[in-house]
Amino acid sequence: MQRPYNFSAGPAAIADEVLAQAAAEMLDWRDTSGRSSGMSVMEMSHRGKEFISIYEAAEAGLRELLAVPAHFRILFMQGGGLAENAIVPMNLSALRQRTASPGHADFVLTGSWSQKSHKEAARYCSTRVAASNAASGHTTLPAPATWTLAPDASYVHVCTNETIHGVEFHALPDLAELGCDAPLVIDFSSHVASRTVDWSRVGLAFAGAQKNLGPAGLTVVVVREDLIGHALPICPSAFDYKLVADNHSMYNTPPTYAIYIAGLVFAWLKRNGGIAAMEARNVAKARLLYDAIDASGLYENRVAVDCRSRMNVPFFLRDETRNGAFLAGAATRGLMALKGHKSVGGMRASIYNAMPIAGVEALVAYMREFEKTSA
Repeated sequence: MQRPYNFSAGPAAIADEVLAQAAAEMLDWRDTSGRSSGMSVMEMSHRGKEFISIYEAAEAGLRELLAVPAHFRILFMQGGGLAENAIVPMNLSALRQRTASPGHADFVLTGSWSQKSHKEAARYCSTRVAASNAASGHTTLPAPATWTLAPDASYVHVCTNETIHGVEFHALPDLAELGCDAPLVIDFSSHVASRTVDWSRVGLAFAGAQKNLGPAGLTVVVVREDLIGHALPICPSAFDYKLVADNHSMYNTPPTYAIYIAGLVFAWLKRNGGIAAMEARNVAKARLLYDAIDASGLYENRVAVDCRSRMNVPFFLRDETRNGAFLAGAATRGLMALKGHKSVGGMRASIYNAMPIAGVEALVAYMREFEKTSA
């Protein structure tokens, strides 16, 4: 049976191969030599040799895929991106302080997620808005040269892909070129592993796994070693990056099954050509969908062409009375979860790594058919 194409923004589609392997190993995980463990991964002790081997393979797989330098630590944590909005300032806001007291952080506001990050961080440290695209309705990105960065900022926060508004930084800002020596913190939850990362420009990157890496419950943090060890006294021990790093993400029980699935995803990505091949495929998928929207008299995308997201494509019917009919027809064709976020309306197609080009082709064909029959 043909599975439907799932365009959900998250939790999102996982590759069929990954799900099939997880299903085959549900009752009995086998190691790389084929030896039976007699247990499901969900039953394993996180300190047992079987799970330790799963964890080590997942960490090594992610480091290789993203070309993470040796002086960065990879942490597998819980809480998702929303929790990291608090965990980051609790770990980094004292970087410039002589005492363990919070300093302040600069935020570039480009949509809903960066706004949430800013609001949450303000509970733990002083915050400033370095730039905002609110005047454009979050349809453009403020050029880094226009950012107002404080000389004593502990860090600068950027959401490099806004899932709801569909804007993406296709190149990371170089803070050094802007005369700023603060570390850049990026929330790359919704495009992690979809493109390469210039780690020379990044101090810390975090991502909830449920969009491009696996199931909900796992949060990946990639942090430069010199940024570890500055947690505020109020930081819970389980969220202190130094304790997590020193204990190899085992300070508390990690999300073991989510780590296992993420490891399968990393192996799938490697088998399919790695990040370079995935990026080329993502460029092709996005171009196909945006070209169809731009050539249409019924659909429109309102984001400036130079910052359109490759992962999350919001679009609107010029006649919004047809929205219900469009979604109903899509569902009958196995095109699922296309309704836009409630805060912006319209439609949204999330075309993460696991979405095959055939899924985008099916969506484009339906969009053309719907426009023709609804004229």
